[in-house]
Amino acid sequence: QVQLVESGGGEVQAGGSLRLSCAASGRTFSLHAMGWFRQAPGKEREFVAAINWIGGTTYYAPSVKGRFTISRDNAKNTVYLQMNGVKPEDTAVYYCAAGSPRLYGSSDYDFWGQGTQVTVSS
Repeated sequence: QVQLVESGGGEVQAGGSLRLSCAASGRTFSLHAMGWFRQAPGKEREFVAAINWIGGTTYYAPSVKGRFTISRDNAKNTVYLQMNGVKPEDTAVYYCAAGSPRLYGSSDYDFWGQGTQVTVSS
């Protein structure tokens, strides 16, 4: 089992920045990838970004590419999501995910965090 704990959510004004963190514990040696997803009220959960845990290759949804950056610190078993130039449409609950998905942008990750709220005010 792997436990994921997100932190760093909050309220930020449009155009500002926020950094989310996700700390993994447990059988982290089994992880292939970690990712961030988000779910806005009344909408389905959507892929945001993912990173290969060993090689560090990154993947982004078109809506956040160029504004968000995913990174990882293997020594701390932590993945980050740096959010720059945020927009009101980025408002959502952000979830950290980990596992061995068939596709990095799919939702078939094995483990999920509890979520952290990000609210962008205009």
